[in-house]
This record gives sequence, structure tokens and C-alpha cells, in this order.
Amino acid sequence: MSILSIQDVWVERSGLPIVRGATVSVAKGQVTVLLGANGAGKTTLLEGISGAIPIARGAISLGSARIEKLRAWRRARAGLAHVEQNRTVFRDLSTADNLWAACRTGGNIDEVLELFPELRKQISAPAGLLSGGEQQMLVVGRALLGKPKVLLVDEMSLGLAPIVVERLARALRQLADSGVGVLLVEQFASLALGIADRAYVMAKGEMVYAGDGSALLADESLLRALYLGDTRV
Repeated sequence: MSILSIQDVWVERSGLPIVRGATVSVAKGQVTVLLGANGAGKTTLLEGISGAIPIARGAISLGSARIEKLRAWRRARAGLAHVEQNRTVFRDLSTADNLWAACRTGGNIDEVLELFPELRKQISAPAGLLSGGEQQMLVVGRALLGKPKVLLVDEMSLGLAPIVVERLARALRQLADSGVGVLLVEQFASLALGIADRAYVMAKGEMVYAGDGSALLADESLLRALYLGDTRV
């Protein structure tokens, strides 16, 4: 069952179309991966979905409700969480205070600490002293405290060691299995497809592939062709 539906969405920057006619469906309880080379438009699409930037046209639905005209904070209140690339934390606050600052009604930091026990060990440490992987866990954890229906995650692997990325990927798979819809933008294609139910590939602002994640993982030649922009496959 689709929990997030993006239909024929166009997003512009400085009047130029960066995303052209994107259509994506994210199902409840599944990981949907969005792949593509640098500059393909993936981050721009996520920002359009979350309301960080406006879309030029198209429809975005969360459940049965249209949300493309809502402000970003209203989309968040409706159940859409966006974990952006830059891993912004309150550096001078402790890990615990970073989590409490994000708590809303129903939020439970113990659930975050169960998902990321690494944070429990650093619960009193200033967030600025955490490792890059721990900061990424903290940012994801803060997003989860809003009890989202859908989690958008943009390039969680940026600057992290592969073993840390694998740990984060397992956590996203666990979240999806608990019923959250996950839309993951990621450069490590093989790792992302390893946890994906469904996959999309963007090239030059357009969707050039939509299909089963495991099927794309198994077809290395197709994946390479899509990354190189060969849309004839």
C-alpha cells in the first residue's frame, strides 16, 4: 500500500527545471531507493517532497491527503520526516538533550536508544564530540521522535566508513519492517539495493528506471548503463 505518492513532479532552481516529471511511490513498511549519478536531481526531488523548496507542478500525497501546497512544518506534522545530508546537530548540547529537543507527543527516546544502542553509551556527551556515524544515528533518531509515516533520507553514507554505513542501512531496514515507509537517496548502490524493496534511478532530472530492487541489484550491466545515462535499456 502506497503511503507516499509523487505524481509528475517538476522542481526548478533559479527558473531552470532540475526535476522533470518525477513519479515515485513509497509503500508502507518498505524501503524505496532512489539512485543516480551526482547532479541527477535526487536531492532536489527530496527537498521538493519535504517542502524545503517549492515544486513547480505535480502532486504529492501522503496517505489520502494532498500535501504539495503545505509548508514544510505542516508536512512534518502530517508524518513526513526529512533527514538531510549535512547531519546538523546541536553541537554543544548532550546527546540526550538533542533527542529531548525533538520530542513531540508520543515520542520516546528509549525507542531511539533501542534502535541505536551506540547512542546510549554517548548519552551525556556533547553531540559535537560524537563520531560522524553517531551523529548520523542521532539525526535519524531525532526524525523518528516525530513518529513519521515516511522517512526521507538523503545520502546517509556521506563521509562515513563502509562498516558504519552498513550499520545504518540495517537500521533503516528495521524501521521499514516496523511499518515506516523509507525513501533513501544513496550513492552506494549495491548496499542500498541490498535493503531495498523497490528502486528508482534518475538521470538528468528524469526517472529512467522503476522496478524491483533485488532485480536491479542482480543486473550489474543495467545498473551501470543507467548510471551512465543510457536510457535505451
